[in-house]
Amino acid sequence: MEEENNKDKATWGEIIRFALITLIIVVPIRAYVAQPFIVNGASMSPTFENGHYLIVDEISYFFRQPKRGEVVIFRYPKEPNKFFIKRIIGLPGETVTIKEGQTFIETEDGILELKEPYAVGQNYLKQNLETTLETGEYFVMGDNRDYSLDSRIWGPVDYRLIKGRAFLRLFPFNQIGLKPGHLEDL
Repeated sequence: MEEENNKDKATWGEIIRFALITLIIVVPIRAYVAQPFIVNGASMSPTFENGHYLIVDEISYFFRQPKRGEVVIFRYPKEPNKFFIKRIIGLPGETVTIKEGQTFIETEDGILELKEPYAVGQNYLKQNLETTLETGEYFVMGDNRDYSLDSRIWGPVDYRLIKGRAFLRLFPFNQIGLKPGHLEDL
């Protein structure tokens, strides 16, 4: 009987030890390194559809600044408890101009006519605007321009609101991949 009690105590001790080790490893990773994110809405279609399941890389931007073409998850500036997913178009210090359906970026090196093979929709073709970004501000737009609330409507996103970048698409299974939707050469 005493041997059975010792086995039960050892089993419970192992379970508690396993739970503590799991908490020590999983909680910091979940809080500071990677988080799950489920796409809600059509603003990034066809790149991301409603219900796509992503893992957000939350650590990269501690070591480097976001880049043009990356898909980021951030807190909505008007309601910080909501999260949005959009593509970075303009970087700090640049001027973003949308004119006659084309996006232009004025950088230190000159004016870049942005090629946007991912962009769909027609309403944005009718919109003209110009925005100069301050330090720490990013201009973001959804790929589905007709159905996207983005910097064209509510202005730039402050760096402090950016949670991370789309790092891994886990669902749907036939589209699993690293750095989904990112365009490295913009």
